[in-house]
Amino acid sequence: MSMNIKEYPVYREEEILRLYSAVGWSAYTDDPEALRKGFEQSLLVLAAYEDDELTGIIRVVGDGATIVFVQDILVFPEYQRKGIGTALLKEILDRYGHVRQIELATDSTPKTIAFYESIGFRKMEDLGCTGFMRA
Repeated sequence: MSMNIKEYPVYREEEILRLYSAVGWSAYTDDPEALRKGFEQSLLVLAAYEDDELTGIIRVVGDGATIVFVQDILVFPEYQRKGIGTALLKEILDRYGHVRQIELATDSTPKTIAFYESIGFRKMEDLGCTGFMRA
């Protein structure tokens, strides 16, 4: 597989909705207009491709100087466990290495915790912090 990561500057609704649907993120696909606005107002969106086929994306929000929040990282199920998510996340960490706070929120499962810890993320409570969310 020859992976290519590049910026995703133009929102392509059909392929993005297909990706979000493929991973079961229906809260996003139920409101396509909000998802489009979210993409357009993101700090950066990167996409991974195999040849010309989209395999995954990562979307970050924030100011790019003091905080970056990894909002979404998705890989089509048939491409998972091939290093795409790791490559996308490492590209963000490289681009924003100067930023003190790079944060994300994710499902609290052994699989996701192991993935993010393997890349150097730590649970907030391990840093003497806590997180809050209004949902």
